[in-house]
Amino acid sequence: MVTRDPGTAQVSADLMRVETCLPILADLLRCDISLHIPCRGGTRIAAEAQPMTVPSIHARSRLGQTIAGDDDSVVSRVIANGRPACRLSRVLVHGTPTVQDVFPVRRDGKIVAAVVCEMGVIEHERQRRKSPVYRRAQESFRAAALDGHVRGAAHLSRLGEHDGPLVVDSHGRITYISSVAESLYRKLGHARSLLGETITALQANESTYLEAVQTDQCIERTVAEGSLVWTRWALPLPAASRSNWLLPIPRWDSHHDAAILVVRDATDEHRKAQESRIHTAMIQEIHHRVKNNLQTVASLLRLQARRAESAEASDVLRQTIHRILSIALVHEFLSHEDSNIISVREVCQRLLNDVTQGILDPEKRIRFSLDGAGFNLPAQQATSCALVVNELLQNTVKHAFVGRGDGQVIVRLSDDADRHVIDVIDNGRGMPADAGARSGDSLGLQIARTLVRDDLRGDFQIWSEPESGTRATISIPRAFTEALETT
Repeated sequence: MVTRDPGTAQVSADLMRVETCLPILADLLRCDISLHIPCRGGTRIAAEAQPMTVPSIHARSRLGQTIAGDDDSVVSRVIANGRPACRLSRVLVHGTPTVQDVFPVRRDGKIVAAVVCEMGVIEHERQRRKSPVYRRAQESFRAAALDGHVRGAAHLSRLGEHDGPLVVDSHGRITYISSVAESLYRKLGHARSLLGETITALQANESTYLEAVQTDQCIERTVAEGSLVWTRWALPLPAASRSNWLLPIPRWDSHHDAAILVVRDATDEHRKAQESRIHTAMIQEIHHRVKNNLQTVASLLRLQARRAESAEASDVLRQTIHRILSIALVHEFLSHEDSNIISVREVCQRLLNDVTQGILDPEKRIRFSLDGAGFNLPAQQATSCALVVNELLQNTVKHAFVGRGDGQVIVRLSDDADRHVIDVIDNGRGMPADAGARSGDSLGLQIARTLVRDDLRGDFQIWSEPESGTRATISIPRAFTEALETT
């Protein structure tokens, strides 16, 4: 009986379990695999996975595509009659045809979907010539996945072309071992072939195998053996019989009594990851020390400012202190982050906090706010951004509310398809009428204008109306920042 309505909650949950198995199936069977559900006029590809163990035969994703019944008759035929089918497909890979194996997915006696396995005809012939033991194990695992009986597949990492599979039977005997696996075990001192040996000869494999059978789910473990690091997968197969060999195991009545094991030498991968972690820790420590040194310099300048004999010298020193601290702020973020990318929103929030706690006259009721979701920038550009926003906030606090007891300052972050934008807006007294749009060619605004132009490749504009406030806008091209992130 065929169902054309696979949308019930139970069927949807069952198909989700099948979908979680597609990546490991694609790797194990060395094929592109897709889940087709019936729809009006044909079938729709509801899920797919490309193999990591061989090149994919499809250049791009087909997820969500609707395939007409007449163009995909073998899939529609399998859904209609419930019998698996194999055909030579019109899809060509490097000039050679491909093979489609199509299997029905049943639930409660109804056909609710079909799974299509596709591979090049050369790979299909190579798979056909493999050991019957391994092929039977592959077919058993595939059938269990389609029946929704495979557990734990969603947590498995992908297999690779240099991983070595082996099959263990219900007596713990190795009934198949690939040449890749044989080569890997030679590194551990197993000079002769392991075919026919019991899994007890491989201690780590034994524990992985037993855990998979015991818990009735797929297991992946990474362990160190001497100077080597190994990743092992254990994929339980449906039980055909039970063995006395499993009697000492708790839950000996597990539904699985054999498994496909896969081994990988992950030593280089582990070493590179460890080196990367050490490198990251060293960089973070450097940023931490730079931040501390900058804060020390700022403290020394603060002492100097207190001893300055003129108000002008003291003011210059205070501005310099805030510039140094804005640079130190970025280094503080970098000392805690694994990435070299900085959240501009977090930087602006810290700058606003520093202004309210530092240079703001406590007698004035100035409200500061930060709007917008923000965006990220590479460290160097984030540093320039921090310096520019710091200059604008200092100028606003110093000049915008002279003679006023209250006011508002807004830092607004936004972006669109072309650019990131930072607006610093106040409702203060505005710039003097004779200053013009480029007013304020003070050192601070000169620094801001130079940093935006040269380091951010952006635009810097100021609009002001007497007694109505001022808006300064920093506009940064997205193409520039995206190019920096990819280098």
